[in-house]
Amino acid sequence: MSGEDAADPAQGEGGPGDSDTSDRSGDRILSVEELRAGYGETEVLRGVSFDVLDGEVAALVGRNGVGKTTTLRAITGAIPARSGSIRFRGESIIGEDSVATAKRGIGLVPEERRIFPGLTVEENLRMGQLGGSETAHRREVEEVLETFGNLRERRNNRGANLSGGEQQMLAIARALVAGADLLLLDEPTEGLAPLIVESVEDVIREVNDEGISVLLVEQNVAVALDLADHVFVLDRGRIVYSGPAERLEEDGEVLDRHLGVSV
Repeated sequence: MSGEDAADPAQGEGGPGDSDTSDRSGDRILSVEELRAGYGETEVLRGVSFDVLDGEVAALVGRNGVGKTTTLRAITGAIPARSGSIRFRGESIIGEDSVATAKRGIGLVPEERRIFPGLTVEENLRMGQLGGSETAHRREVEEVLETFGNLRERRNNRGANLSGGEQQMLAIARALVAGADLLLLDEPTEGLAPLIVESVEDVIREVNDEGISVLLVEQNVAVALDLADHVFVLDRGRIVYSGPAERLEEDGEVLDRHLGVSV
């Protein structure tokens, strides 16, 4: 179990917090309702509910250990949901494994990236084409290499020889060739230099501009607020705040109480 999600059962449930409960117009590409999940006897998610609209960037933020990564794992079927519902484009995906959710068009870029270090950039992308979906957003390897110029220049370099930023770009590019309609990004800027963080942000914006929805898990709250249309704050296994990014940016009380930061 990841240290990021080693929630303490003694923390309590947490209250509903401050939320923008106004109706968000638009089609839901992902709907999560009263989701409970965890590891062994530890329940990490204690009734998580949120929606991601088609075409938006939504961010899931919170302190370490509140369940952000666990949420992504439950959505993709990497861990089973104990109760609740997860719907993708209106269809239930509860009980489906990671292969099935990928075929539906849900692409996960995990925190550890999971590129193949012994394969070249191009070979990593070719591997990404295997078992993906046939969505409208599926892109060919050469198309992706045109977008990611730094990867095009290093197409014959092995993954182990890439920088951290290049490995992150490769992980995102691999999700695109697999045909992601919804891109789940787990801490994409973790450990990257500020200049590289800006490059990753630019890529996420470009991907979203092409119509791909994004659910971003990001420890760097400033990055999340910069990228997201809508932000959900997760605390003690529950969503305690939901609202537009610009509103959260102005809410110093929520930022301090649930995130321990000022922006």
